[in-house]
Amino acid sequence: MNPYTLALLFFGLLLGTSITVTSSHWLLAWMGLEINTLAIIPLMAQQHHPRAIEATTKYFLTQATAAATLLFASVTNAWLTGQWEIQLMVHPVPTTMIMLALSLKIGLAPLHTWLPEVLQGLDLTTGLILSTWQKLAPFALILQIPANNQGLLIILGLTSTLVGGWGGLNQTQLRKILAYSSIAHLGWMIIVAQFAPSLTLLSLAMYLVMTSSMFLTFKLTNSTNINSLATSWAKSPLLTASAPLLLLSLGGLPPMTGFMPKWLILQELTKQQLPLTAVIAALTALLSLYFYLRLSYAMTLTMSPNNITGAAPWRLPSAQPPLPLATLILLSTLLLPLTPAIMSLIAL
Repeated sequence: MNPYTLALLFFGLLLGTSITVTSSHWLLAWMGLEINTLAIIPLMAQQHHPRAIEATTKYFLTQATAAATLLFASVTNAWLTGQWEIQLMVHPVPTTMIMLALSLKIGLAPLHTWLPEVLQGLDLTTGLILSTWQKLAPFALILQIPANNQGLLIILGLTSTLVGGWGGLNQTQLRKILAYSSIAHLGWMIIVAQFAPSLTLLSLAMYLVMTSSMFLTFKLTNSTNINSLATSWAKSPLLTASAPLLLLSLGGLPPMTGFMPKWLILQELTKQQLPLTAVIAALTALLSLYFYLRLSYAMTLTMSPNNITGAAPWRLPSAQPPLPLATLILLSTLLLPLTPAIMSLIAL
């Protein structure tokens, strides 16, 4: 793609997200979401492959449906209450419609079915943008909406953690596994969004770091399915040794960084007198941990077939700069001892 076109599209992504994050008016927020969607569609379709075009079409239809629902709900709220402000959502009907529209935008269960199929049709770079940057604007709106429907958010969160863990068990494609991982992590964030928005932001930040490091790892080793992970040790032995730590961090296993948000969310749910919700969420994390362990096993304990086709990629150097990935790996594995300092910063 032309570098000027690429720069324009990335500027569109930045502009759309910035407009949505900084706006307090529903019309401006909707406009930012639409700019965001229109900017990423050419990036998704740039390969001119039938699977990429199919994924782009599915993504466009899904986002258009969610945006139309959000616009209709915001107009309905203005008609019923005379308010366009995001923080002044008081009527339950438009509030519920907007929450469902934003859930469809980010891929919360049971409105998640588009996400694994779309992510599977994209390359790893565009999939990274879709899994990380595209979550920021809808989450900014979710955190601004007054928490007057706690039951809906808890149901969406628990369903997402369950579907995210259950759906990834039988997958062999890495992009689909990362999609179900994204659904599960979003469920954890939504459960606690109404009680402690700062914890949601902390979980979102940790999710962005860990998911970015996994996408960059798979891109460096040129892996798209579980079988191709077996050749990773010959391409990059040190990265292959640290990848299981990343996967266990995504699963929320101590003493990795990923344990921090799950630990704090379970603590907050217990404080809010929701022990059953905390127990169900903790049990669903075991499902996700299982398929992360599958990936770890495939990377470290499986020998690759010794043939010419499998040996060719081992000798091709990667053009990816190592510093961003090294930084993300350190952040994804070593931040747990800094939890008190991070919590004190959030409290400020």
